Formats: sequence, C-alpha cells, structure tokens
Amino acid sequence: MNDTTETNAGQQEPLFGTPGIKRIFTLLFLINLCNYIDRQALFAVFPLIKADMNLTDAQLGLLGSVFMIVYTIYSPIAGYFGDRTRRPVWIGASTIVWSLATMWSGKVCSYIEMVCARSSVGVGEGGFMTMAPAYLMEKFHVSRRSMAMSLFTMALPMGSAIGYLLGGWLGRQFGWRDAFMIVGVPGILLGLMAFTLDDSEHGRKTAASAPKLKDYAVLFKNKPYMYTSLSMAASTFSLGGLAAWMPSYFNRYLGLDVAKAGMLFGAITVVAGAAGTLLGGWLANRLQRRDPAANFTVTTWAFFVSIPFGVAACLANGLAAAVALFFVAIMLVFAYSGPLNAAIVDSTPETIRSMAFAANIFIIHALGDAISPAIIGAVSDRYGLKFAVICCVLVLSSAGVLSWMGGKAQLKEKAAR
Repeated sequence: MNDTTETNAGQQEPLFGTPGIKRIFTLLFLINLCNYIDRQALFAVFPLIKADMNLTDAQLGLLGSVFMIVYTIYSPIAGYFGDRTRRPVWIGASTIVWSLATMWSGKVCSYIEMVCARSSVGVGEGGFMTMAPAYLMEKFHVSRRSMAMSLFTMALPMGSAIGYLLGGWLGRQFGWRDAFMIVGVPGILLGLMAFTLDDSEHGRKTAASAPKLKDYAVLFKNKPYMYTSLSMAASTFSLGGLAAWMPSYFNRYLGLDVAKAGMLFGAITVVAGAAGTLLGGWLANRLQRRDPAANFTVTTWAFFVSIPFGVAACLANGLAAAVALFFVAIMLVFAYSGPLNAAIVDSTPETIRSMAFAANIFIIHALGDAISPAIIGAVSDRYGLKFAVICCVLVLSSAGVLSWMGGKAQLKEKAAR
C-alpha cells in the first residue's frame, strides 16, 4: 500500500479493509498478547521467587533486566535479517523460542539457570517485536496507522494485566514453577500458525534493494526518529520500573497479599492502559488534520500531565486514593503507544523499517526497562521502595521534553521539503 499518497478512498476505507488484513492483525495481536503475558508473569511471582530462592531485591530486579539486555542486543541483528528475508518465519520461530524459554523458567534449579532462561525469553521476544510492527503497519494506509498501532499495542496493557492476574493466581494455587509452565503453552500454537502468513511482496522489494548494516547509521541521523526513540526510552524506563515493582509496592505499603497485589495492579494496567492507548491513537488521528505533528503533541502533554498524578499516588495513604491516582497516571503514560510507534513508520523508508524498529527496540530498552528494574531494586535496598518509585515517575519529565523536540524536528523537516 502507498505510504505517502493519501486519497479520499483511502480515508474512507474501514480500519480493516479486507478479511486478510483482519486475520493478520488478529494473529499478531494474540501473539503480542502472549508476549506480554509471558514477560510480566515473572513480576507477579517476585515475592514467591524471593522467598523460595532467598534473593535480594537487586537480584530480583536483575531477572527483569537480563531479559531486556538480551532482548536489546539481539534486536538489531534480527532487524537486519528481517528486511532481507521472509518475516513470518522469524515471527513464528521467535514466538516458539520465547514460549519454550518461559516453560524452562519453571524448571530451573538455581538462580544462574533462571537468569539463562529469562535471557532466552529475550531472544524470542526480540525477534518478534523487531518484525511484527513493520510487517503489520505496511498493511494499513498512512491515515490509519496511529489507530491501528494503538490497537496492536493494546496487547501491552492487556497482556501485562493478564500476566499479573495469571501469575499471581497460578502462583498462589500451584506455585510459581507451574505458573511459568502454563503460560508458555499458547505461544507455541500461535507461533506455528504464524508460519502460514504471506510476505511475498516484501521479498520482491528487498531482493531489488537489500538493506545494509550501514543503513543503521542513517537512522541515527534521522532527528524525528531519534527524538521519538529517546522519548520512548524514558517512558519505557518508567513503565518498566513500575511493571516490575508495583505488585511488590502494593504488597509492602498497602498490605495486600501476593495474589491480590498482582490482580489489583493487573486490573489497573489493563483498564488504564487500554483506555490510554485508544485515547492516544484517537486524539492523534483527530488532530492530524490541523496539526502535522499531532503524534508528538498528544504524547508530550500526556507525559507531563501524568507526573503529578503519579507522585501524588505514591504519597497517598489510603488504598482507594492510591489506586485512583495510579490509574490516571498510567492511562496518560500509555497514550504514547500508538502515536509514537506510528511516528517511527512515518519517519523511515519502507525498505529499512524492520531495522528501524530494531534500532528503536535497542534504544528504548538499553536506556529503559533493561536497566530500570535493577536500578529501582538497588535504590529500594538503600532508600526504600516508595522513594524509588517516585524517582521512576519523575523520569517521565524527560520523556515529555524529548517528545516535544521530536515534534519540532518533524515540522522542520516538512517545511524543508
């Protein structure tokens, strides 16, 4: 589909123009859902693993960080091959790899083996998230991408919530080991289905002009792309830290047991995250008619407005007040999902889009949630978890500044054309 020409017919088409596009979206959405379920189930059973394996908060945080470190390092490698080969093969194989690694997490006999298992999850999920967004967004007209990407990224709050809910409930009922074994099964089946997807048009394009590794340098000179990625990195640092530690926060400061803490934060994440994701995509699509930098305008305001709500939530004494304030803060932060991912597609050429998402993954996780769980764990050991979470929320101010700079850079580039 043409990326740059926007016709009246294109504007009037429904979001899912054909059954084929709907099938592709549904399958990739379900795989993405499993992606976040398998990833976040770990955090729901943190207290159980801590007690069973006698770990410190820093060691627990490292389990989340090592996954992201491997995920981050592997993604650029996968992205290079994703723009040269059939992406459904990578999508299917990657899904099966992380699902098997999740099940391995339930069979470990030592902390070192758990670190290896979570690292393997990073390999599989890195391969999927490098290929899937570019593959999917090419099926949609440019005028529909913000909304389509918002719907696709709804898997983040929904999958995270299900991961917390399932992890906490299964961990309480059957133990944390069986929880990992159970949540890993669906991804294997979905991964096999992904092998049937078609990518023949992409294959013809890349055969004529295969990207080179040096094309990564082009991305790092692209100002709208870089500001987008750095803004996402700051927000990912904050969201990743909250995802890792909020169940423990509720457990320590609000008196909830492991299952209830996971279920509560899971419920907040799914409802607030879904609402924020849809709101961000809807607002960006609406504003694009009169604001060419609408993707950045929406996210800039959302980041800055979220901060006072997040800090107030940490200072609240009662459960109800803390939950309400965290809900608003998380909803606002998730508003970036569709607009900034759509901005990546809009600011990069089609021939290197898998590489663009791969480099984006490297940036946002190397500077974001690859390090935030461990940093917050270390700060918590020294100053307390409440102080660590407040610091995590304040990082969103840098996300807002970088998003604003991305909008300015985009407008400057458009004016120069």
